[in-house]
Amino acid sequence: GLGNARMMHVMPDGGIYLTRRTQGDVYYLKDVNKDGKIEAVERKQVAQNIKLAHGLDVRDGKLYVVGEKTIWVMAMAQDGTLSVPRVFADGFPDAGQHPARTLLWGNDGYLYATFGSTNNDSRTPNPEEATLLRIAPDGKSREIFASGLRHTIGFGWHPVTKVLYGFDQGSDWHGDNIPPEEMNVLERGKNYGWPWCYGDKTPDPFVNVYNIPGKISKAEYCAGTQGYLMGYTPHAAAIWMEYYTAAQFPLEYRNDAFVAMRGSWNRSEPSGYEVVRVDFDAAGKPSGIIPFLTGFVYQDGEVWKQFGRVAGVAQYTDGSLLVTDDQSGVIYQISYTGAK
Repeated sequence: GLGNARMMHVMPDGGIYLTRRTQGDVYYLKDVNKDGKIEAVERKQVAQNIKLAHGLDVRDGKLYVVGEKTIWVMAMAQDGTLSVPRVFADGFPDAGQHPARTLLWGNDGYLYATFGSTNNDSRTPNPEEATLLRIAPDGKSREIFASGLRHTIGFGWHPVTKVLYGFDQGSDWHGDNIPPEEMNVLERGKNYGWPWCYGDKTPDPFVNVYNIPGKISKAEYCAGTQGYLMGYTPHAAAIWMEYYTAAQFPLEYRNDAFVAMRGSWNRSEPSGYEVVRVDFDAAGKPSGIIPFLTGFVYQDGEVWKQFGRVAGVAQYTDGSLLVTDDQSGVIYQISYTGAK
């Protein structure tokens, strides 16, 4: 009964803040009676009228939520209630086709927020569109940290190496097999190629060249961009990414990342509709992407069907994994109980 459940933030006491993008609000949920399930009476709406409320993070007793063109901040009470939202930063790009914004506080004390492109594969005059922004602690100034990112929703710093990784969604209507979903190392000042390039600096044959900066060829432009680290099945629609740092799962899961792939909508054979695990090796470098939670899409005769679309991922206080399904309006809890 959670509606368009999207992103979560788990508090140390087990309270969960949940954004609902379609409803434009924030819910607070807590298993008060400790029966392992959050009942209807254990959830409450704590913020509303935040258009396209999506990404959220906590710092110094305050909850930060990013909506369509505004980042809001609210003081948190012990019972999970919030103060009246006030504007932290404003004037961000229009939402357009990609209204799912996300944010995280960095270890440097700055707030990082992603703003996707307003369209599929055409650059617009707004320089903050299709970027990762770095925002001052007081919200009064900001810079473009990385550009050329069509729609990077899930991002975060690896808990050991502190390298910043992000998953970018490739353009639609360019065929079933290009461009791939990209896992990138996000670095300050780098351009990741969208809309003219994808993958390992590969020119996209479907995109026109009329407005490339400097009036150079597509190949020349792509050569000056940043290539991806690795790719995943095209159109899988990567949403949030969460590093696993708890002890409940087997040791090999520690410091790996879980990514919700919401699922394709225009591919002849569906991709996504799953949670995948990014396996990091002993040196803290990603070595592969492995399906983890699957089964939301299946074939019934010649017809593909699906019954859920995953979106948010969060680590719960007991070390289990929480996953939102914004189509069914539920939160799944995945626990490890030992080898059978």
